[in-house]
Amino acid sequence: QVQLVESGGGLVQSGGTLRLSCTTSANIFSFPTMAWYRQAPGKQREVVARLRSRPDGATMYPDSVKGRFTISLDGAKNTLYLQMNSLKPEDTAVYYCAAGNSIRMNYWGQGTQVTVSS
Repeated sequence: QVQLVESGGGLVQSGGTLRLSCTTSANIFSFPTMAWYRQAPGKQREVVARLRSRPDGATMYPDSVKGRFTISLDGAKNTLYLQMNSLKPEDTAVYYCAAGNSIRMNYWGQGTQVTVSS
């Protein structure tokens, strides 16, 4: 059973930075696509960053985080990262790591809370 374990969440002031980590129990390159999602109270879950590890390492960000968030991975550590800069109160949510393919994310982490105070 594949496991994804997130860490790095916490409380930060507006304008601050956080880096989330997600360590997989399987070879991270066995997943063609990895992504970070978030869900705020009363809102639908939304993708905030996607990385296509095969074939080209292409990334995708929605406009709400573009230029502020960066997704990356370290194959040697089987770890996915989300660097979050210039955080805003509206970024407050539970952040989830996910792994799968272009059609479906098959594996999910347990989530890590990010709270941005104004």
